[in-house]
Amino acid sequence: MNLQPASPTQCRRLCDPQQFSFATTAELETTDTIIGQPRGTRAIEFGINIKSQGFNIYVLGEVGTGRTTAIMQFLREKSKEKPVPNDWIYVNNFAVPYQPRAISFSPGDGKKFQNEIATLISHLEEDLSKAFASEAYLETVKQWQGNFEQMRTQRLQSLRQKAAQEGLAIVTTPSGFGIGVVQNGQMLDPAAFQQLPLAEQEQLQIRYDVLAQELQELLGQFFQEEDELRERLGQLQKEVAAAALEYHFNRLRTIYASHVEILLYLDELHTDILNSVNLFQASNDEDNPTLAEIDSRRYEVNLFVDNGHLSGVPVIIETNPTFTNLMGRIEYETMGGGVTTHFTNIKPGSIHRANGGYLVINALDLLRQPFSWEALKRAIKEQQITLQSPEMLLGGQIPAKSLDPEPIPLSVKIILMGSTALYETLVEREEDFMELFKVKADFDTVMPRDLSHELMVAGFIANCCQEEGLRHFDRYAAAKIVEFSSRLCEHQNRLSTRFGAIADLVREASYWAGVRGRDSVTPEDVQTALDERTYRTNRLEERLLEQVTTHQIYITTTGSIIGQVNALSVVASGDYSFGIVSRITARTYLGEDGVIAIDREVEMAGPIHNKGILILTGYLGGQYAQNHPLSLNASLTFEQNYGPVDGDSASSTELYALLSSIGQIPLKQNLAVTGSVNQRGEIQPIGGVTEKVEGFFQLCQERGLDGTQGVIIPQANLVNLNLNDKVLAAVAAGQFHIWPIQTIDEGMTLLTGLPAGEPQADGTFPTGTVHSIVQKQLHRLAHTLKDFSDK
Repeated sequence: MNLQPASPTQCRRLCDPQQFSFATTAELETTDTIIGQPRGTRAIEFGINIKSQGFNIYVLGEVGTGRTTAIMQFLREKSKEKPVPNDWIYVNNFAVPYQPRAISFSPGDGKKFQNEIATLISHLEEDLSKAFASEAYLETVKQWQGNFEQMRTQRLQSLRQKAAQEGLAIVTTPSGFGIGVVQNGQMLDPAAFQQLPLAEQEQLQIRYDVLAQELQELLGQFFQEEDELRERLGQLQKEVAAAALEYHFNRLRTIYASHVEILLYLDELHTDILNSVNLFQASNDEDNPTLAEIDSRRYEVNLFVDNGHLSGVPVIIETNPTFTNLMGRIEYETMGGGVTTHFTNIKPGSIHRANGGYLVINALDLLRQPFSWEALKRAIKEQQITLQSPEMLLGGQIPAKSLDPEPIPLSVKIILMGSTALYETLVEREEDFMELFKVKADFDTVMPRDLSHELMVAGFIANCCQEEGLRHFDRYAAAKIVEFSSRLCEHQNRLSTRFGAIADLVREASYWAGVRGRDSVTPEDVQTALDERTYRTNRLEERLLEQVTTHQIYITTTGSIIGQVNALSVVASGDYSFGIVSRITARTYLGEDGVIAIDREVEMAGPIHNKGILILTGYLGGQYAQNHPLSLNASLTFEQNYGPVDGDSASSTELYALLSSIGQIPLKQNLAVTGSVNQRGEIQPIGGVTEKVEGFFQLCQERGLDGTQGVIIPQANLVNLNLNDKVLAAVAAGQFHIWPIQTIDEGMTLLTGLPAGEPQADGTFPTGTVHSIVQKQLHRLAHTLKDFSDK
């Protein structure tokens, strides 16, 4: 085999600064162009423009890929092209007070109407007070009341005279009018009346009964005439009030002549004021006229949604989609020891403010809030917003009189932002999700790496510097950011669209350039930002490395050992990931149990790792057990590992250890290995290859590079390498090597120095090859076990 280590150019794709025509990014024009998301932006544009029901948008992708920027850019542009939606008000429903009426206005007219009604109320209080205090009104009332009193006095006096002629008298008592017997000018008490002759008593009783009947009839007439007077006075009040209000209401009816709902409301308002006109009368104290206490809030206008300040449709981002923030609320107030509410306490939610435009919500935040998701779905389905309290949704009681406001028609485009996993969950578990969110806008985390996209990254740097007042980058520093972008997405031919992470590096590099007193950012400043970021977050990495270098964790990087290989894995600590070295060992002995993974036996291994272990048995059977049975016991483990194990990136490493143990072939400890393997012995790509290589390099550098150390990686992972400057320099100097391989045979050759061996016609392998040694040892184990069993 002609195995060659990777060249420095294969270990990281450098960005040539000379391809940039600018000296610094200050020369670049800023742009709002969305970078690297043609699929996502096309879907958003479609979703925004289509008018049909249910074509709301779910934007999926990782945070920092420009989702929010793209959405807001589209929405800002589209919002200006569309007419401003109507205002909405709530007013009192005089017929059914607990069901306030919702009325729409042209943009800005809701505020005008609110001011008009406020002016009307202030004027009518003043005008009615004056009207009821006018001399003509008071004189008329005085005359009517005087005539009534005069008439009542005359008729009562006439009846008194008649009573006197009959020997009786009409007297006034605390309980009303009464009749008494008079003799010699004196009122007889009951005892004196009983002393009269019986015949006289009978005559007086007859006259008493007749007079009592006449008095009762007269009093009945008084009550009836008093009611008629009250009715006449009430009608007079309405006529006076109507005259005082005529100008104001006629003016409003003229202004809103084309608004049918407002004309109806004005009629109801006019009627209610007239029916309550007695509350506006001035007191009898002419020196201190005051108005009676009235609830003027019943006549107020609740300006629920005011779009008068907009120049297009609203664009609302709801960052905290609780039920009340999203769907609105009815506030309560304490009054007289109880809890009550009023239609002026109805407050809008973000869906009301976004009505006619766009509402952007984070899907996970929405689903975390009780009732919010169900309420939003209901509103979309019914195409109207029904304002209810959360207690009513549960069918429970609320501790106060509440309101049932008239629903408002809904016409809004909902944009949910969330992860791919959440999208799949909603599709699977919410049967109506696909009917409500028919547009999927998928934002990728990577884009092609070519000159045009590298220039886009430079343009993005220019935008950041311009918008935030940062120091601009020279072309060399911009090239360094491009290389960082490739490292982010772990691919030499791609660039990351996680522009949030890129922007953070731009900010940090600008800071360090300022610390050094530079006017523009250089590659050294970018590297300092990366180094400082690593230093802030790599405490765990340093501790683990220290445990290895102080022999608390056993890792050998020199010599050769049977059944032992240095494996590589990645540890994530927050937003920082790094590679660590682990020792995998294998021991083989007589038996028929096959390969036993100790980590699996103690339930520390995950399903993917267990699958990799089973693949090893498939490889051994296919390679060595075509003509003889596979009889062995073998144990595999990650030494000094006390946490869970998963993934199959160490399956090739485990196979090397297993073959070494079977054949008693020493393996080089100056090499570390990563890569998964299939049953045919082909090495498959894995993740985190850059961090893994750098992790082993750091250990070797700590112990001293000798020119023999290196890492064996899958050939397919070469394109994923984006090694740091230290590793790159060591590779260029021949002090460290990256060995890309495609098969187990190539890996065994590197680890043992022996040829792997190709199968011969009889199924055996050439003497002295790895496979020959392993095959013979397996045959020996099988025969030994058989001989032992026969005894």
